[in-house]
Amino acid sequence: MKTIKINPEFAHELACVVPHVHWLHKQGQLKEVITSKDMKPFYYFCDNVKEQFTKRTLSTLDGGMTEDQIPMNWIHGMTDAEGNFHNGVLDYSLGWTPPPYKEYYSNNDVNLDRPFVVVSNIFNIESGNHINQSRRYINIKTLNEIFNHLTSKRYTVVYKRPDNTEFVTDQNESQTIQNKISLVEDTNLGTISDYKLCEYYNGQVINMNDLKNEYPQYSYNEFQLKLFSNANGFVTVNGGGSILCSYFGAPTIVYVPAGKELRPNYLDNPNSYFRKLGGCKVHPVLDPGENNDYSKLIDKVKEVF
Repeated sequence: MKTIKINPEFAHELACVVPHVHWLHKQGQLKEVITSKDMKPFYYFCDNVKEQFTKRTLSTLDGGMTEDQIPMNWIHGMTDAEGNFHNGVLDYSLGWTPPPYKEYYSNNDVNLDRPFVVVSNIFNIESGNHINQSRRYINIKTLNEIFNHLTSKRYTVVYKRPDNTEFVTDQNESQTIQNKISLVEDTNLGTISDYKLCEYYNGQVINMNDLKNEYPQYSYNEFQLKLFSNANGFVTVNGGGSILCSYFGAPTIVYVPAGKELRPNYLDNPNSYFRKLGGCKVHPVLDPGENNDYSKLIDKVKEVF
């Protein structure tokens, strides 16, 4: 019987840790999970979960992802027996069974009156650099175009951009809080935030944090797992948030302006962990270069939805 004690960044926990822990559970080999605050909903299948950690770390080693704990401790690929490296593929033979979150959390109590798409955004300092150097986000002008299109197609939009107070943070997220960074831009509506933009849509675009306030009986993570299980699709930025979206089997557009997901075949490979976590239909939008070209993302949203 095994105890898993872990507090890496969210992406590694979702892709490498949770599926292995679920596999241990299915094999009758799991004793206990020691993890970060409010992570118990992700380990619903385990009766012994201690939410101990109040900080995450970007270091896989410091986060407990050693080979004696987790056999797959690198999220971005594996080398096969012939020495070939496969981007975005894990060695699933080592014990990897993603929990069926959609099946378990599907419900009627956290749902909307009509079909909805989750737009999952981030705006964080990356690797200690100034926020102006961050490219891994959707700007307000583009959000407005996406909101316009989706609402015109009679979708409600749930807009998710955490302000990093909702969960246990890693170093990048903590630094974003310390610097009091928010997503604000000059637009034809004036100088507004992304949260303020939602208010212009008369209830057709809902800030997820506002929606969460209507369900005080649930923790943040239990709430979003219930909500996402009913979503009709996702538009997301690569990273931990996109990995969560991939668990629910719905069409998932992943905007990748920076990161290892730009590597060849990372998201397109049918054996990519991203595709195997929940069987979602992945629509990658790769945007390499020094400047974000959001036109490709807008075109993909119009194509998929």
